[in-house]
Amino acid sequence: MIVLRSILFNIAFYLNLIGRMILFSPYYFLAERKAAWSVPKNWVLANHWLQEKIVGTTFEIEGLENIPQGGYIFAPKHQSFWDAYALLPWLDDPFYILKRELMWIPLFGQYVSKMEMIPVDRGAKGKVMAAVLERTKKEIAKGRQLIIYPEGTRRPAGAPPSYKYGIARLYRDLDVPVVPVVMHPGLFWPRRKFMRYPGHFKVQILPPIEPGMDPDVFMEKLVEVMETASDKLLVETIRANPQVPLRAEARRRFAELTAAPSEAAPH
Repeated sequence: MIVLRSILFNIAFYLNLIGRMILFSPYYFLAERKAAWSVPKNWVLANHWLQEKIVGTTFEIEGLENIPQGGYIFAPKHQSFWDAYALLPWLDDPFYILKRELMWIPLFGQYVSKMEMIPVDRGAKGKVMAAVLERTKKEIAKGRQLIIYPEGTRRPAGAPPSYKYGIARLYRDLDVPVVPVVMHPGLFWPRRKFMRYPGHFKVQILPPIEPGMDPDVFMEKLVEVMETASDKLLVETIRANPQVPLRAEARRRFAELTAAPSEAAPH
């Protein structure tokens, strides 16, 4: 039954994507940019509804009161394609620094361009990266929210942390708060898998780390805050969803945490 539901959801997911891109393109491209955000944000909400009705996966968000006004860096854990889009409805005017190849995808690239995302060649250095930083500063100055994944790429739930120092440089150069976010959607929507599992999980938006700290001190704090909260949430999520099959990383980390005196011992 789970296999059938996963197949049905994947079909519905892409039909929802393609259908909405075609149906709402006239409005999307003619509307003012911020007003046009309603199209992708409603697509996200429709995906959440489809996932709940077809698969039986639900979630809740804790800590919305921790989201500041204006420009900031939104720094979520990244485990699944789910967290690449799922929180957009709760952000005012977000943007990504993304690989330029995505801009070449027909129609999708035009959608991304409309939202004034910042494309970059991943191998770029020197003047190119300086130009990307200047563009990022301009977007932040407009009150927008930069979404960046501190570990750089998707990692399975329970995997050892692998934070990239790039977020510390952005924290220093942009001089705005960083909002850490922890969650474990990878237990229900595993990376590089078509399976989707039923259950319930939490997204925790943690208090922002205010600007002005030394980048090294900031980096230490970010890792400590996120990993401590992530470990607690991993134990809670697995215990609340015993039906979900665990990958080796999650099983190993859960065993380490529950065997220790404190279930939330940091890595």
